[in-house]
Amino acid sequence: MPSLNFKGFQRVITGQTPPSLGHTLSTTSSASPFPTAATYFRIIMDVYTTNPGPIDASVLYDQEKHVSSAVWEGQERGALRCHEHTSKLDQWMLTSKQIELVEKSGFGYLRLIPAISLDNPLISALVERWRRETNTFHLNVGEMTVTLEDVAYLVGLAIDGEPVIGVTYTTCDSVCEKFLGKAPESGYTSGGMVKLSWLKEYFSQCPEDASAEDVERHTRAYLLYLVGSTIFSTTTGNKVPVMYLPLFENFDQAGKYAWGAAALSFLYRALGNASLKSQSTISGGLTILQCWSYYHLNVGRPRLTLDPLHDFFPLVLRWKGKQSGPTTNRDVTFYRKALDSLKTTDVEWCPYRNVDNTVIPDEIKRTLILGRSKTMLICYDKAERHLPDRCLRQYGMRQPIPRNVQRWERKSRGVDGGVDLSGKMESELNEWMERRLHIVQDGGDGVDDSEYIQWYLKITRKFVGRPIPISSEFQRMNAALRDIAYIADRISTHGMDTEQIQSISRIRSIVHEGLRDHIEEIALASTTPENESGKRGRGKEKVRRKNNMGKRKRKDDLENFNAICEGIPIHMSPTVNVIDNSHLCLTDNEVDQSQLCLTTSEGDVIPTQLCSNDVDESQLCHVVSEIGDSQLCDMVNGVDSQFCDVVRESDQKPSLDTIEVITQSALETSEDIAQKNDFGVLA
Repeated sequence: MPSLNFKGFQRVITGQTPPSLGHTLSTTSSASPFPTAATYFRIIMDVYTTNPGPIDASVLYDQEKHVSSAVWEGQERGALRCHEHTSKLDQWMLTSKQIELVEKSGFGYLRLIPAISLDNPLISALVERWRRETNTFHLNVGEMTVTLEDVAYLVGLAIDGEPVIGVTYTTCDSVCEKFLGKAPESGYTSGGMVKLSWLKEYFSQCPEDASAEDVERHTRAYLLYLVGSTIFSTTTGNKVPVMYLPLFENFDQAGKYAWGAAALSFLYRALGNASLKSQSTISGGLTILQCWSYYHLNVGRPRLTLDPLHDFFPLVLRWKGKQSGPTTNRDVTFYRKALDSLKTTDVEWCPYRNVDNTVIPDEIKRTLILGRSKTMLICYDKAERHLPDRCLRQYGMRQPIPRNVQRWERKSRGVDGGVDLSGKMESELNEWMERRLHIVQDGGDGVDDSEYIQWYLKITRKFVGRPIPISSEFQRMNAALRDIAYIADRISTHGMDTEQIQSISRIRSIVHEGLRDHIEEIALASTTPENESGKRGRGKEKVRRKNNMGKRKRKDDLENFNAICEGIPIHMSPTVNVIDNSHLCLTDNEVDQSQLCLTTSEGDVIPTQLCSNDVDESQLCHVVSEIGDSQLCDMVNGVDSQFCDVVRESDQKPSLDTIEVITQSALETSEDIAQKNDFGVLA
């Protein structure tokens, strides 16, 4: 039998120091039946490499609220419901005068964008990677995000100008009457929101002989419908807040707002909300998000039936029309695995470098420098940080370790009407006003990307989906615990002081308790089967499962423990039949002769001598009181008893033939050794 290094083993079990091949579990025999130090080193390092993170939670401090925590525990929510309502935009018949007013307002390019079919599973998988602590996607290759530069290129909205902010409303009648000349019926309103269907029904076709005032009213209705169905779409599904209407009172003034910055702020807030485990919907500029992914990531990117011969502006027009490519089985799990295994070769850091520069409007080119502004984005109450310093590779720069993100309060408008939010967001507005003073610069050749990656892997969430299914991880964890229990139960306490003996006893107690808890976790997990493609069960269904579980607990514990151990043979001695709290005493690896102690149902101790030519008077077992409260077999809830020996009730002294002697060559794994030791002796 090998001699185990107590202190090294204690450090590994208690987690005081990382494992070391040099001292963790030293053995004196290479032919030892015990798992070696290298085995445990591999186990612990494997756990480290598959740890989803973050290891350092100083950046992603809201991990417990994030959807990735739920996914890791097997709680699938399925694809998000994506709210964007562009399918009926082409039913608006705009006159030339209206188109002119739309262009003055700054929405001339957004008007040209057709309805693009949303890939809900792709968007859902991207949301699982979004972190509202940094307003970036945390991918294996580093952080990336949708920037002001992306918004300018993709949809042609202004990223410079006045902040989009104003007065909130809780009713629709007065503001609609003032700017549209008509108040909606009560069935078309909800608080300060009006249904998109009402706007389309009454304003989608402007009469040819309409007065200038009517043309302006119809155009305002169209602009409200346009922003409410695209960049400012809400999770209500078919409504838009009327608070945007006053911004369209003067079309020239409307063209001075930074609509692109507002659209990005709205999208950031929508992504942050949808990334919480409690959410199931998402809204905002989802066409921007999806086309950003098409340009930057080779994940879910469609193959166009005909590659464009030249570029169009805005750049989302590249993805219009029919698309081809495999679409079957592309659910959230498919995209999640693709993002979990993303490589640098799958990323286009600067996809606009190859765009024909002549198609980019001059007013867009002049403001592209603000795409690198570290500032606050504002859309009414939605103020979100734009942090390009965390994604410098998207600008062709080297990425240093970024500064910590200053936490900020995400405000909401509340229910009060007639409130001018400008007075409540002074600090955010000041940041936006200073946007040109905070343009991030290239750090130069002194920046080492490897330092950034080393830092990033500690603070990020590396995996969303489990590299190994939960069922397999349960089995691996169970096997590891049994390995540790096997070694703990066989460590010699000979020569140890009282403190060391107590530590060994504590280790044994923790491991066996962990095995019992693991069985209970397996039983609980089995009552909620994983559904990777569907949505989570409703609350009432979960309550019913929990209530019923108590009635089946004993049965489920046994069935699930058997399932975990499926395929691991347990060879029972043919004379073993009945059990009554029998205890097999532990083998001391420093003795030459053994005595096997069996306790009968009457409480008599029957010594069974294993004879040898070179034995002394020492016994093979330690008294339980000498080593603590550890036992080889814990009779807990009728579960662990399956691994104990069964002894026929008898007052007869058993012969040597009643004990099965198992040779080492017959043992396949250390788990087999641990199980068979309950009723056999290693030869």
